[in-house]
Amino acid sequence: MVLDFGDATSTQSVQPQTSFAPPTPAAPMAGQARAAAAAVEHDQGAGVTGLEEINFNASRIKVDDKRIINCRADLNQLVPFKYEWAWQKYLDACANHWMPQEVSMSRDIELWKNPNGLSDDERMIIKRNLGFFSTADSLVANNLVLAIYRHITNPECRQYLLRQAFEEAIHTHAYQYVIESLGLDEGEIFNMYREVPAIHDKDVFELQFTQELSDPNFHTGTEATDRRFLRNLIGYYIIMEGLFFYVGFVQMLSFGRQNKMTGASEQFQYILRDESMHLNFGIDMINQIKVENPHLWTPDFQQEIIDLVKEGVELEYRYAVDTMPRGVLGLNVDMFSEYLHFVANRRLRQIGLPEQFPGAKNPFPWMSEMIDLKKEKNFFETRVIDYQTGGALSWE
Repeated sequence: MVLDFGDATSTQSVQPQTSFAPPTPAAPMAGQARAAAAAVEHDQGAGVTGLEEINFNASRIKVDDKRIINCRADLNQLVPFKYEWAWQKYLDACANHWMPQEVSMSRDIELWKNPNGLSDDERMIIKRNLGFFSTADSLVANNLVLAIYRHITNPECRQYLLRQAFEEAIHTHAYQYVIESLGLDEGEIFNMYREVPAIHDKDVFELQFTQELSDPNFHTGTEATDRRFLRNLIGYYIIMEGLFFYVGFVQMLSFGRQNKMTGASEQFQYILRDESMHLNFGIDMINQIKVENPHLWTPDFQQEIIDLVKEGVELEYRYAVDTMPRGVLGLNVDMFSEYLHFVANRRLRQIGLPEQFPGAKNPFPWMSEMIDLKKEKNFFETRVIDYQTGGALSWE
């Protein structure tokens, strides 16, 4: 299953610019000789794991020795950096640390306990999204720790993955905090991925990627397995992180825009910002793997990725219909159909693939403001102004 979160709308990335331009679809096919040479090199076997014997008096590593997959340079030496963008993203993530208990749930509790505070449709939206997200981030963490991490052979990228895994734990903590604060039936909420078809189907779709990469018999190092790894990386970051979370993000943040469930909405805003950073890191890593392994990016493989994204759009639209059978909060399913087409087009462009939904527009331009990491505009009437940590925090 592909739990994919994406940075829904923002055209202004919160991440620093990468040191390379994402390749266009045609670029990797330009040099057949170079592609063939790369294929031969990659068929020599997988890279190091970081658990190899420590050879005394071994030579120092050079920047050019580093690769994101199938690297044979010492994986335990963080420097010298080759991918400065990966290290910068790690630093940015650390600077934007937050914890759920910092957000007051008092107004949410009062509203939830008021029989006339929310409609039945609004209550269903909240419970469905807590049901999806509460297990989704656990699945994401499993994917990082049990599947992706062991195949990435670059220490800068691994450093960010460790930070990302910690943030997924914070997100699961946040959902638990909301569920507990509202006094919801924990068994009902956490088991929804086994009881609600629209949630179950997304998670099953995502799980296929984790299961393949976590198989102890799966190793990169051949053209076939490298392509499977890239496919699963795209399924995880582009579809799960870049698409599957966005119906829920729009719905939960819409409550805050109407001054309802402000504590839960504020936490979802922080989670959206974290996930947009995860997505941008994944896109950079995917594009770098393409640069270093152009032979993997064949026309047939590109079509396979396009088909996966289209399937993800269908699954997320079904989730929108399930959570919102009637219009509420100024939203309706037709708006989500347009929005998912818009987001899917953007995801495809970001990895050098053609758009599949011509003319799709963004019906929720306000989502861009939610992804701005640099400012807390006191939107939910909380005290934190700058989304920073420790001594960098600015208070009213």
